[in-house]
Amino acid sequence: MKNMDEKRVLLVEDDSSQSSMLQLELKRRGFRVDAEKNVHAATARIEKEIFDAVVTDLRLGSGDGLQVVIAVKASQPETGVIVITGHGSIDTAVAAMKAGAFDYLTKPVEPEVLVLALRKTIEHRDLVGEVRRLRAEVKERRGVSGIVSASDEMRHVLGLVSKVSATDATVLVTGESGTGKELIARAIHENSPRRDGSFVAINCGALPEGLLESELFGHVKGSFTGADRNKRGLFEEASGGTLFLDEISETTPGLQVKLLRALQEGEIRRVGDNHPVKVSARVVAATNRDLMKQVTEGKFRDDLFYRLKVFPIEIPALRERVDDVMPLAEAFIKKARVRTGSPATRFSPASAKALRAYAWPGNVRELEHAVERALIMATGPTVEAADLPPEIASSAPPKRKAKKKPARKSRR
Repeated sequence: MKNMDEKRVLLVEDDSSQSSMLQLELKRRGFRVDAEKNVHAATARIEKEIFDAVVTDLRLGSGDGLQVVIAVKASQPETGVIVITGHGSIDTAVAAMKAGAFDYLTKPVEPEVLVLALRKTIEHRDLVGEVRRLRAEVKERRGVSGIVSASDEMRHVLGLVSKVSATDATVLVTGESGTGKELIARAIHENSPRRDGSFVAINCGALPEGLLESELFGHVKGSFTGADRNKRGLFEEASGGTLFLDEISETTPGLQVKLLRALQEGEIRRVGDNHPVKVSARVVAATNRDLMKQVTEGKFRDDLFYRLKVFPIEIPALRERVDDVMPLAEAFIKKARVRTGSPATRFSPASAKALRAYAWPGNVRELEHAVERALIMATGPTVEAADLPPEIASSAPPKRKAKKKPARKSRR
């Protein structure tokens, strides 16, 4: 059992002989014991001082021990309370437990029984505190909407996400390919008042202009060859929700004009139709290019650029936030283990060094793929450096060879 030295216990007992005996026995076993005889004095101390556990008689001459239980739960809810009484019954036991007592003992209480109950109470309190601390740490690392964020750089990004999510402002997310721009866009949506609406994403660089226009704004039957029915566009599908325009830099000048109109006026026109359709989609756009440079070169409309850049968020490259590498890798190992059937659950020190040393030109996406590959290669519970892709494994600093001590000359 864990050492209970210096654990502080408040004993509330109006029977002087019983109180003296219990204090003596608990102090002999390393506890620090404070004692009170009535509810008023006990609750006053509970409101001002922190205890590791409280032991109270249920029947006190000046009041009810349940009042002590309630006071503890109100002031220091993690502190466990043990109720003792000479009038044990199912009703009083139930009442004590409902009030928040951790355990219930009947008189005469053997010192060893009370000590065992105290140990369990305090260990439970410590465990609850540790779980709460770990949950807070995980929450801090995972940040907003499950996004891993151990670095100051990503915590700053998630701070911006939290601020803009509560608004309807248009957001421009920038960053290298693979940094997680769509993940940030989803986090904005999931933490916004529009979270119950649809999150609709489209890669603007993956479709030719005509097809992209039809996808975004919809079309009417007969507007072009193959248009055999009316179709709602993504602006309409995302109405009440969020429309994510990835690779916005790849749109043509003609489409940029129509996007600007949709953002300014809150309405679109389907291809082949002159009637405006009101839409209410929040737009989050993303690019891995320098849009300001494209504006200067005449490749992107400046009015659309400034309309999109109401609230800019730049995601740093993974090489600029090394503190995120291992938390991300550990998250990916949990995610991919089921899919790969790998026995590996952790990284060796050498593989961890290699992961942290690598420059990650493909950013988070490359890291995820590297972890999956390593899991497939791993034959044991640990991912070794040799299991990583060669270009990553070779980035680990070489092991230092131990210097050979010069041979001692024999004395003759």
